[in-house]
Amino acid sequence: MSVLHLLGSAGEGGAETYFVDLLAALQRAGAAQAAAIRAHVGREAALRAAGIPLDVRSFGGPLDLLTRPGVGGFARAQDARVAVAWMNRAARHTPKGPWARIGRLGGYYSLKYYRGFEALVANTEDIADWVVRQGWPAGRVTCIPNFAAAPPEGEPLDRASLDTPADAPLMLAMGRLHEAKAHDVTLAVLAQLPQTYLWIAGSGPLEAKLKSLAGALGVADRVRFLGWRADPSALYRAADVCVFPSRYEPLGNVVIQAWAHGLPVVAAASQGPAALIEDGADGLLVPIDDADALAAGVRRLLAEPMLRSALLEKGLERVEAEFSEAAVVARWMSLFADLGAG
Repeated sequence: MSVLHLLGSAGEGGAETYFVDLLAALQRAGAAQAAAIRAHVGREAALRAAGIPLDVRSFGGPLDLLTRPGVGGFARAQDARVAVAWMNRAARHTPKGPWARIGRLGGYYSLKYYRGFEALVANTEDIADWVVRQGWPAGRVTCIPNFAAAPPEGEPLDRASLDTPADAPLMLAMGRLHEAKAHDVTLAVLAQLPQTYLWIAGSGPLEAKLKSLAGALGVADRVRFLGWRADPSALYRAADVCVFPSRYEPLGNVVIQAWAHGLPVVAAASQGPAALIEDGADGLLVPIDDADALAAGVRRLLAEPMLRSALLEKGLERVEAEFSEAAVVARWMSLFADLGAG
């Protein structure tokens, strides 16, 4: 008996990356599972390399009449007892059958796509509470956070490969080039820190606009737009400070990953980071859209090694206690067993 995971997105983002990470972790723990996904060369290769049976479907719009029955046939062939739909598009194409349906929520999604599902899993307590406030039965929603891990054999990316001085302070910003991620704020911060460099890892619709802004601010020579990266661990290891100025962020997986890699974080107090970070204990929080406050936080972390050390120690403690791979996988395995896929 197995678990079938469904992902209908073709994009590159935190949820898509974590989908692969979690399935690989479940596979290492001995889970019987399979995946139905939209075509994506990188994800297909990663899942097959992990030994996960794979079905590739179109996961199209309302006129797509083939994905749902196709997924149903694959689920029966895999003897699925649980189907986990990752985000709305996957939920829309998750068929009824002799399996329990779970919706995995990484944001404040419209719950209409999950009608008839047996359970919802939110990756923050705030999202879980919000789901209950929408009328979902409290006994059928649970919170299982994302895990974070720094590969023990990992090495930092050579700064010279990105034309970055080895001794310059280096900020790292992770996330799609989208208005919600507030990379424009980070560029304004860079303009206030003349000796500092910035790496921005992510792709998205605002790339040209952000590059133009970097030129207008006079920082184009100190910022590197890296596009979507398959080596985030090497980036975290190479930087001095992680900046996370998102205007809207339901979780803030970047915060957890920075903690796991021993990288101090300055974040805007949007929903996810504000719920995760205890200001001054395991990270620094600043107001949303406040470049001056974010720059002050970066300066403070660069100038106060004792503060950096304290924040890093507490962040690693948080990861071990709440966000380790073992702890998160155990919670998923327990849920699967409760729903008949044990």
